[in-house]
Amino acid sequence: MKELIKKIVNKETILYLIFGVLTTLVSLGVKYALLFTVLDANNPFELQVAIVISWIAACLFAYITNRIWVFESKSKNIIYEMAKFFGARLVTLGMEMLIMYIFVTALGLNSDMWVVIWTLVTQVLIIIGNYVLSKIFVFKNKKK
Repeated sequence: MKELIKKIVNKETILYLIFGVLTTLVSLGVKYALLFTVLDANNPFELQVAIVISWIAACLFAYITNRIWVFESKSKNIIYEMAKFFGARLVTLGMEMLIMYIFVTALGLNSDMWVVIWTLVTQVLIIIGNYVLSKIFVFKNKKK
């Protein structure tokens, strides 16, 4: 059991969790700034717009921090690496949009409280999914 914990709890995963939380704060900050000021969570289109804009801001922040500090990428082909990163993040964006559509729009759980609850649930799933995709797909050639 100790060996499993040592494999899971290492510098990379700790840094990923720290920057994952910060990325989540960027995403949530942008999303709620939009939804509680200029956009309306009760409007399905405006909800999706807020999700996309917050995704772009969070994705840019996450790529920079993941490349430099988490996975310490030495790749010379930054454009290709960034394209893979954004592609992987599109998968989890789709997951977030689907979850929010199902629970907030289709099921009508669109009060501010439910929007916050479903956003937090999706963020946990997204952090896990993004780590797995980054580890096996984007930054797999990290220099030791």
